Amino acid sequence: MDRDLHQQIAFMMETDKLKRIIRRNYNADGSRLENTAEHSWQITLMALTLSEHAEESIDITKVIKMLLIHDLVEIDAGDTYLYGEFDLEERDTKEQQAAERIFGLLPEYQQTDFMKLWQEFEAIETPEARFAKAIDRLMPILNNYHSGGRSWKENNISREQVLDKCSGIQHGSEKLWAYAQKLIDQAKEKGYLK
Repeated sequence: MDRDLHQQIAFMMETDKLKRIIRRNYNADGSRLENTAEHSWQITLMALTLSEHAEESIDITKVIKMLLIHDLVEIDAGDTYLYGEFDLEERDTKEQQAAERIFGLLPEYQQTDFMKLWQEFEAIETPEARFAKAIDRLMPILNNYHSGGRSWKENNISREQVLDKCSGIQHGSEKLWAYAQKLIDQAKEKGYLK
């Protein structure tokens, strides 16, 4: 078998493990917790759908690529709950090691491309990364709101915590941030947030 193809298939089989990483957010109907693969698919579709609302001109293909690969590190590092207590340096080290191992399964030219995209997403310094990060933060707000705040209630999350952790949405899209703030305020009024 062609070496590149063999490596690419091995990588794809490894990514199947993302389906078993369970997040702390529920699906919008509140019926069950979502897995990271579902989250990655949904935010990718969301970015494609909402790209006209990006704060700056973006390359939507690059955004989609970032969103498809940015959480692959969770295969090794696990999901870090946004509102949880964690050591940032330790998390970053685990995720870097995971990126090196997982992207290292690919042919060298793809290893480099995927690593660059992942690092760009993490740095949040380009228009594409800012928009991708905004979408990554907005989707859990939508799911929480539409599930009656189920995850927020279970974890005793406050309006202030959501505003603090998700305010970066504005750097990717002021319009989406204004929308998110309205939902957060409504969630507080409805008792979904403390």
